[in-house]
Amino acid sequence: MAVINRLREIREAQHLSQGQLAEILAVSRQTINAIETGKYNPSLELALHIAGYFQRPVEEIFKIQGGVAK
Repeated sequence: MAVINRLREIREAQHLSQGQLAEILAVSRQTINAIETGKYNPSLELALHIAGYFQRPVEEIFKIQGGVAK
């Protein structure tokens, strides 16, 4: 099961660098990069924080590919 995300697309549309978003969310730039490249799935808390900052539903930013885990 993989998580597909649109974080890079949404961040760039707001003209934010990875570093700027990381500072806003109180995480490292490396964390933002790892999320955007699919190397790291954010915790529920961080996903909600990201969605809240961009004022979008979590499901608009992060989607599970391949169905629900069993």
